Amino acid sequence: MRAFLFPGQGSQKIGMGAELAEASAAAREVFGEVDEAMSQRLSALMREGPEDQLTLTENAQPAIMANAIATLRVLERDFGVTLTAQGACVAGHSLGEYSALCAVGAFSLADTARLLKLRGRAMQAAVPLGEGTMAVLLGANLDQAKALAEAAAQGEVCEVANDNDPSQVVISGHTAAIERAVALVKEFEIKRGMILPVSAPFHCSLMQPAAERMAEALAQTPPAAFTLPLYANVTAAAVTDPEAERALLIEQVTGRVRWRESVLAMRADGVEHFVELGGKVLGPMVGRIDREARVSSLVTMNDLEAFAKELT
Repeated sequence: MRAFLFPGQGSQKIGMGAELAEASAAAREVFGEVDEAMSQRLSALMREGPEDQLTLTENAQPAIMANAIATLRVLERDFGVTLTAQGACVAGHSLGEYSALCAVGAFSLADTARLLKLRGRAMQAAVPLGEGTMAVLLGANLDQAKALAEAAAQGEVCEVANDNDPSQVVISGHTAAIERAVALVKEFEIKRGMILPVSAPFHCSLMQPAAERMAEALAQTPPAAFTLPLYANVTAAAVTDPEAERALLIEQVTGRVRWRESVLAMRADGVEHFVELGGKVLGPMVGRIDREARVSSLVTMNDLEAFAKELT
């Protein structure tokens, strides 16, 4: 069994998708449709920068999605590989859950782009700049991270945001609380803590205003039926019902990304091969979660061609 994975924020970089667009009309069509849906030349920003504009949450989220879906469309049209024929399920990390839903037909490409633009803006607006941040804890497991966050909170918000793999957990909350947590890592036998260069404290209770905004947006643009099961971030379990997934997308804004548990759940359900589309971030995480799992990361035309040949 095979799972197709879609990366989240942090995987953006200048030049993303440029090779695919040069080589394939399928990729160019994706970028053109996203540009039109957003009334913005996002594809030019992806290709040329400037980097500070690309890393803005409201641009990075739809850009990462567009790159992943372009990769998928090239795989489908140029190499004849479809998710429904070759995949058993999909999953995405944070915003990647929207990419995954687009890939399996729950949202149109245009609606996905607009939802992610709105999601990025809502998350940025939820907390004044400078009042919240995130930190990655290296060499930490979930229990250590929870204990550290509780000790550092001191009446402020300090919560586990991403349980990425057995050696990497991300915390989120008020800036002062996150800074206290980083200063305390050695006391909790954690190797290292680093403040992340993010503009807002994602996936914690401070994001409640953004969750409310997304509830309104998803009421207007709810997910439709999808062709493969999706493993949701906040439950680490398969979901097939569009209405249940709509509720989970709202909960996801403030909830923990349970990526490690999601991978383990997919493995327990029989997935042996994990294929990341449009990035090389999730594949290494999967490898750290389960060394026996097979991993492919598809970014370039050569990657796609080699993967398609494997399947023949």
